Amino acid sequence: MAATDVAPANEKRTEERDTIVIRFCGDSGDGMQLAGSQMTNVSAVFGNDVSTLPDFPAEIRAPAGSLAGVSGFQLHFSSNDVFTPGDEVDTLVAMNPAALKTNIADLKRGGTLIVNQDSFASGDLKKASYESNPLDDEDLLAPFDVHKVEMTRLTRDAVDGLGLSPREADRCKNFFALGLVYWLYERDATPTKNWISEKFSKKPEIAEANLKALQGGQNYGTSTGSFRVHYRVPPAQLTPGKYRKITGNEALAFGFTTAAKLAERPLFYAGYPITPASDILHELSRLKNFGVRTFQAEDEIAAMAAAVGAAFTGEFSITASSGPGICLKGEAMGLGVMTELPMVIVDVQRGGPSTGLPTKTEQSDLMLAMFGRNGESPLPIVAPATPGDCFWIAQEAMRIAVEFMTPVMLLSDGYIANGAEPWRVPSMDDLKPIQVNHPTESNSEDGFLPYLRDERLVRPWAKVGTPGLMHRLGGLEKSDGTGNVDYDPNNHEHMSKVRAQKVANVAASIPEQEVFGAQDGDVLVISWGGTYGSVRQAVKTLSEDGCSVGHAHLRYLNPFPSNLGELITRFQTILVPELNLGQLVQLLRSTFLVDAQGYNKVQGKPFRISELIEAIKSRL
Repeated sequence: MAATDVAPANEKRTEERDTIVIRFCGDSGDGMQLAGSQMTNVSAVFGNDVSTLPDFPAEIRAPAGSLAGVSGFQLHFSSNDVFTPGDEVDTLVAMNPAALKTNIADLKRGGTLIVNQDSFASGDLKKASYESNPLDDEDLLAPFDVHKVEMTRLTRDAVDGLGLSPREADRCKNFFALGLVYWLYERDATPTKNWISEKFSKKPEIAEANLKALQGGQNYGTSTGSFRVHYRVPPAQLTPGKYRKITGNEALAFGFTTAAKLAERPLFYAGYPITPASDILHELSRLKNFGVRTFQAEDEIAAMAAAVGAAFTGEFSITASSGPGICLKGEAMGLGVMTELPMVIVDVQRGGPSTGLPTKTEQSDLMLAMFGRNGESPLPIVAPATPGDCFWIAQEAMRIAVEFMTPVMLLSDGYIANGAEPWRVPSMDDLKPIQVNHPTESNSEDGFLPYLRDERLVRPWAKVGTPGLMHRLGGLEKSDGTGNVDYDPNNHEHMSKVRAQKVANVAASIPEQEVFGAQDGDVLVISWGGTYGSVRQAVKTLSEDGCSVGHAHLRYLNPFPSNLGELITRFQTILVPELNLGQLVQLLRSTFLVDAQGYNKVQGKPFRISELIEAIKSRL
């Protein structure tokens, strides 16, 4: 008999892959975020580079099984550097019909589809607006490697004998699904087992049930004849060092705390809960041992006013919100501009207007940050590129605030805030101290002048209660130097120009803009915020194909880096991808008189690499 490559029946083979994209999706009560987070931890511990995209429903508890209630978690893990959570999905785990309906379009041809067959009863199908069972639709499922798993029944069998009710047993099925995926991709479940034991240490029966469900999923992968292939993704070649998984909101909390410790100043945070910024408050509240004080105010207005008050007393002061809350903070932000006090205001952007898309990402608050206050009230604006970059941009925002005595806006977004990546824990040598100079003596023969400026137009930051430095601040216009209330028209114009010039002077203290890829040529792609990863990968791919494309990602949005105008002149076409209807592109046009072109998307979802490649190609 001739030799054949067909594996014998019941024999499973292993294939090696460079990169894999997995998405868990189900009802908002199915534990998909937990499953995704554990898969991320395990992959990071293994040594893969990872990038994640949690996708929450807007409702706290949408109707079970409904399309609006689908919760998802996408994970991209690789043996190479990754910049995004991925475009097409390699493996889709769908726990119910609604999850299948809203996510199957993202599964690549030939991809693995794992469904909980037990959740496709007639009532479940009706909730998802299916007229017939999609698992019986051969045309729909033909492009995929489909595995219909009786997940609910198998989970109940795995935890049988532990005294759990059917409802309690069913809550373990996310760990059954996770165990199956661990087997499929040769993941070591030890970190998850340790997490379960610690998390449910006071409820040993629940811990044992979850562990048995996890093992049940792994056993199913081993024993069933359905899966003939499983996959191995080798570790990535990351820069040597100590790593941990970090989200953008966690990194902001760590960054602000680090800035305060480096300056040997207390840190004060005032906030009001709002999606997706609330985790900053949660994280900072755990850091009280590092001199952090958190204050949950009764509303956004009070939070902003408290931040101004803390800055007046000499503390490192921050507040955070999302678009609707930033609108409410506007008046007190203006007070911070008028009093010229250092503080950082974080805006974790989401889809708007109004309540809009509270759990989806968007970049539509740039104009709000630039102009969303009454009068001429300019502010420096910075924006992180990745979750890990939030650690560094938090420190940079506070440095600018303190060195230039001004409120600073930090524009994060829902994608960065909730996304996670491996983060190399920095050494002390990596950290740049922030110098704080509180005067202790009068600065003139006439006593202390709170608005006597240095060569950069920066006024002194006198701590309240310092002997001999009595002064007053307020929202009324004031004379330069003395700070006395002054309604003179010429003085108001002078002070408006001084405050604007002081912000413009920040440009001399920030790095020049760098360009990735071509340094001149056909197309320069300018991006900001959470679009970094998709744009960088798209430009990298086209550059490797020989295209003349460069990428400038802006972390400083007001003022722009001093060399940005010159960089723009090197390229024939300027393309600005944004998750809004064209805000940065307007600023670039008005500032540099360049015919920049926008490429825009407002769907609550990040850009796909593939769509950016096509957009750039069309300009070549």
